[in-house]
Amino acid sequence: MASVSSLGAGTDLDLSTLYDSLESAEQSRLTPITTQQTSYKAKLTAWGVVQTALEKVQTAAAALKDTSAIASTKVSSTNSAFSATLANDAAAGSFSIEVTQLAKAQSLLSQAATSKDTDLGDSSLASRTITIAQSGQDTPMTVTLSQDQTSLADIRDAINKQQGSVTASIIKSDDDTYYLALTSRDTGTANEMTITTDDSALAQYISYDKSGSSNGMTEQVAAADAMLKINSIEITRSSNTVTDAPEGVTLTLTKTNVGSPETLTVDKDNQPMVDAVQAYVDAYNSLQTTISNQTKYTSVDQGSTTQDTSNGDLLGDGTLRNIQTRLRSTLSSSQSGGSYSLLSQIGITQDVNGKLTVDSTKLNKALNEKSADVVTFLSGDGKTTGFATQTSNLLDDILASDGSLQNATDGINQSLKKLSDDYDRVNASITATMARYKTQFTSLSTLVASMNSTSSYLTQQFEAMS
Repeated sequence: MASVSSLGAGTDLDLSTLYDSLESAEQSRLTPITTQQTSYKAKLTAWGVVQTALEKVQTAAAALKDTSAIASTKVSSTNSAFSATLANDAAAGSFSIEVTQLAKAQSLLSQAATSKDTDLGDSSLASRTITIAQSGQDTPMTVTLSQDQTSLADIRDAINKQQGSVTASIIKSDDDTYYLALTSRDTGTANEMTITTDDSALAQYISYDKSGSSNGMTEQVAAADAMLKINSIEITRSSNTVTDAPEGVTLTLTKTNVGSPETLTVDKDNQPMVDAVQAYVDAYNSLQTTISNQTKYTSVDQGSTTQDTSNGDLLGDGTLRNIQTRLRSTLSSSQSGGSYSLLSQIGITQDVNGKLTVDSTKLNKALNEKSADVVTFLSGDGKTTGFATQTSNLLDDILASDGSLQNATDGINQSLKKLSDDYDRVNASITATMARYKTQFTSLSTLVASMNSTSSYLTQQFEAMS
């Protein structure tokens, strides 16, 4: 150290070397603390790895618990008159579907006007109202126009501003011929329009009543309901999207196929459930590998005073052992309420190393023959019973903010905090001790140098006298 390099200067004493030796001895007081800090930091990192593995199992268990989202069916037929999408509760089956009529939205066209910007209303009226009623809408659309807002363009803009159940557009035939087209946003006869106005002049262009004879508008496309037969049962809907026949199936009608019904085939789809089971097994096995690595023990030769450096950082940790035991106990827990009570009955078994394996043939057989019982075994009541439900609840408890894993890491952090305080205290003591040594050695060096100087002087004097 540069600050002590002058100790012993001018003397035969090697005080700098002695000072360095004393400092090394003092610094060794920190070694047990830094060794413990390194160990605890490694444990904290190891718990982070374990937590990640536990969270993956938690995610897989939660997905397996939600069997309503993965116990599904699929459309196996090819259809051209309609397409079909399935809800999770759709049942397998075969349906004959004949589309006899597609739903259509009504479209009306006004009388021709020579300009889209010329006012068409009665100029003596300060305002007028256009009312568009549809039986399928709770409230009629009402549009109020001022004296100078009765052109086709004004009416179009006022109607579209409502953003309601009717849209308006202008069709230009030639430079002197314009039409206003009104179209219902929704299909079906329930959305047929009846249009009235208290402006008699404007009514010559904008008015319609299906049962009337003096309409200002003509019907270009008639409103129509969708009509189809499912297994010879006649069904009428206002939309080409049929959501409730068959139950759990949404049909989107695209064309008619009168006289040539198509077959919709809905089959069971086990793959989502099989994938969810495999995902849980993979996550569980990965966790077991993680725990094995973190608790690994390598034996040493008899009489050795040190442990192998390849040992796991959580070797002998009681909290981790307890978590592993609790999770393993769920594998053998018996469930009630269905034909299956044990994991092995649906093809999931445990080997001698604690890892899980899936017999996909046995699992598919259980899903094909008694899928409801498989769901019962996994989900139970969704709260306290069912293998996946109980496992999910257990992992939620372990990973909670006050769970065993958090408690373990909190304890490590508290130990690290204490070690940090101990380090600061011991380091401060070492600094004070070395400062005292430096003062003492400096004084000693000065004293010895002074005595050496006196000795040299006396020697010279004695030599001169002789």
